[in-house]
Amino acid sequence: MLEQLSIFLENKPGTLEVAVRLLAEAKINIRTLAMADTADFGVLRLLVNDVEKAAKVLKDNGFAVSRTPVLAVEVPDRAGGLAQVLTPLREAGINIEYLYAFVERSGENAVIIFRFSDYSVAKEVLKAQGISVLEGERLYKL
Repeated sequence: MLEQLSIFLENKPGTLEVAVRLLAEAKINIRTLAMADTADFGVLRLLVNDVEKAAKVLKDNGFAVSRTPVLAVEVPDRAGGLAQVLTPLREAGINIEYLYAFVERSGENAVIIFRFSDYSVAKEVLKAQGISVLEGERLYKL
């Protein structure tokens, strides 16, 4: 299972930099990230090479951290690639809570990180359609 860290950050200058510097000093590699904000705080979502160590480092330094199961899905980097993945999810009645993506090399595959209402069913539906679901070890080899 792929786990994402969600770090709650005060919405003020320098807070993000402190969090990522702590990870850098602990030799933790950030593979991808997304950030959302409200007026008072932000939520930094990260995939890192060592979830246990990253969570401990951040918590030890006063950050509120949670761990969430997510799926990393390979999607063709072309028009309609995402729609091809979303159709079977809609047909199965699976809600997407959020997603974010990255492309390693243009023209190849994009990787989309999904948070679903039902992780297990979403994984089964995608695999049944022949859609590539990446495990954590493989995600780091892209």
